[in-house]
Amino acid sequence: MTNERPPLQPLDANDAGLMEHTVSSQVLVQGKLLTVRDDVVRLANGHMTGREYVEHPGAVVVVALTAEGEVILERQFRYPLRQVFIELPAGKIDAGEPVLVTGQRELQEETGYSARHWHKLGVQHPCIGYSNEVIHVYLASGLVAGNHARDADEAMTVFSWPWQQVMQAVEQGVITDSKTLSALLLAERYLRKHTLPDVVSKGEV
Repeated sequence: MTNERPPLQPLDANDAGLMEHTVSSQVLVQGKLLTVRDDVVRLANGHMTGREYVEHPGAVVVVALTAEGEVILERQFRYPLRQVFIELPAGKIDAGEPVLVTGQRELQEETGYSARHWHKLGVQHPCIGYSNEVIHVYLASGLVAGNHARDADEAMTVFSWPWQQVMQAVEQGVITDSKTLSALLLAERYLRKHTLPDVVSKGEV
């Protein structure tokens, strides 16, 4: 599987009146990572309007569990909000890269861990009002510790918490990153129904 976007959901019988069609598109800003576009669209009622949005190459987020069922987490400063956040390992998809390879690469580069078992939990669309970004969500287990290979501009602290402590941090507003919240929800639902190889205890899931 490459970094192609997942197929759109089938239209509901009543969705035809909600569709918008591109009339023209222009690039406002071409950055190293992101592209900002300004499109003119035709609404279902025939009216014209504008849509500004950000094109994003897509990303992968990984819920990685240790043999004891603890979750691998990162503390990282995020410049747009000038704040340190607690997040799951994640990163953007390189051009032409299979999404599973992205997850495996990002987990190793950021944390030093590799994983023997991978399961895709789904996808999420984190900012549908202004970006086409798609984030693929994976669950990883059978972790093997190694050396990280972070980029020169990446600084983070890697640690692990028991599942219950992670859930408490979510409830208390300590973890607020949207991709992390969504991925944890998908993982929790999966772990209630499945036993993972190489995980002795999942804690109180």
